[in-house]
Amino acid sequence: MTRRLGYLFSLLVLFSPAAWGDYTLNMHPGVTSISRDIYDLHMTIFWICVTIGAAVFGVMFYAIIYHRKSLGATAAHFHESTTVEIIWTLVPFVILAAMAVPATQVLIRMSDARDSELTIKITGYQWQWEYDYLGQGVKFMSRLTTPSDQISNRDVKNEQYLLEVDNHVVVPVGKKIRFLTTANDVIHSWWVPKLGVKKDAIPGFINEAWAQIDTPGIYRGQCAELCGYNHGFMPIVVDARMPDEFNAWLVAKKAELAKNDP
Repeated sequence: MTRRLGYLFSLLVLFSPAAWGDYTLNMHPGVTSISRDIYDLHMTIFWICVTIGAAVFGVMFYAIIYHRKSLGATAAHFHESTTVEIIWTLVPFVILAAMAVPATQVLIRMSDARDSELTIKITGYQWQWEYDYLGQGVKFMSRLTTPSDQISNRDVKNEQYLLEVDNHVVVPVGKKIRFLTTANDVIHSWWVPKLGVKKDAIPGFINEAWAQIDTPGIYRGQCAELCGYNHGFMPIVVDARMPDEFNAWLVAKKAELAKNDP
């Protein structure tokens, strides 16, 4: 009886509005032109796949229902049809070409980091991030700030559990920002979904990505490459500000770093 009540309680929790409040199945369009391009490409490929699935299963179910043996249908006997061979070779080729063209265009745009107005070098460590604003004289580490009591379940977890850091990556809105990713020890991956950026950070290599954020706000991400024991403790927080606010932050950060530099 107790076990049945437990199952019933679990089902009630699972299907409660609170449990499904933030539930979504689709990607987020994001806040950059690249993230929206990725979203549009995703939806284009998705509807192509839906159309293919509907056509294939529609023909299959039509054949099953209207050409079944109980209606007296008999199977045709033929083989080595050149026409059929050509059709089922050309149709997939056309479909793949239709998918490849927009996908290639998006990939080319994602790789074009030219004419950037700010370059940030990102280095992954076990288990923290280092940010170096190249040419700006600003360089700092970014570490998880979630208290150990929350991690070990000795305290109540707050809203930003495992998602908050001591130093945010502050960037200007409306500016093309170039990200250079590398690592000091093992492979990491710098991933911020709403920016449409996910780049591996590999020791000895420099990978390149870019973003131009349209809307001020806080955008969170995480390391997306299994990098060791504390892999889940490498959050990313990007703070997008208006250009004048960013410039003021840059001046204040330089002064802070100069003051703390022994």
